[in-house]
Amino acid sequence: MDIFEFLDDHDIHYEDKDLIRQAFVHSSYVNEHKVSLGDNERLEFMGDAVLQVYSAERLYKIEPPLPEGLMSTRRSNLVSEKALAQIVRENELNQFLLLGAGEEKTGGRERDSIISDMFEAFIGAIYLDQGQKEAYKLLDQLMIVHIREVDEKTFDYKTRLQEYVQADSRKSIVYETISVSGPNNAPEFKVAVKIDGLTYGYGVASNKKQAQKNAAKDALEKLAQL
Repeated sequence: MDIFEFLDDHDIHYEDKDLIRQAFVHSSYVNEHKVSLGDNERLEFMGDAVLQVYSAERLYKIEPPLPEGLMSTRRSNLVSEKALAQIVRENELNQFLLLGAGEEKTGGRERDSIISDMFEAFIGAIYLDQGQKEAYKLLDQLMIVHIREVDEKTFDYKTRLQEYVQADSRKSIVYETISVSGPNNAPEFKVAVKIDGLTYGYGVASNKKQAQKNAAKDALEKLAQL
């Protein structure tokens, strides 16, 4: 498979094949082979900007709305070197990378810094060749699962609430068990979450940990309406 078969499989249009190829040319390859295409560093600059805006837009649309500080943290996580390198490996995009012999021998094809830059360049090339619509179409296919993880799987509501109030280090969050009812084999915990002594949310569940999460969710939903 080459990169154009990959794009065909993902129903992504392209016209300037040389521009797409350039996204996968590392500077070490140019230094050794003197290719006319040039390396991918300028495309990397463009792709970084596209990824910043794309991730901001997708995070903005999460419901319930995330506060600005939390969106900023999540965006940094989504477009970090480690996260982008993971996407490259998941899709085996590093097989298309052109490296100099030295970089190849020292493991450059698996190095986070090199392959994350390559991914940014790839997105930059698609954007320049086909515009925002096609670039976002590809990113949705490659990154949407990670956007969803940000929304629900990787970070729970307690983490969200903690980050919501972390801008003011003087504020404290306390989870207080209000009551425990029901039989021993099926208890029901009711928990209140307090910020600086004021109750912002309640949660009920069959265990204390889940009740705390539910309370944090309730608090976040109320804070989002303030």
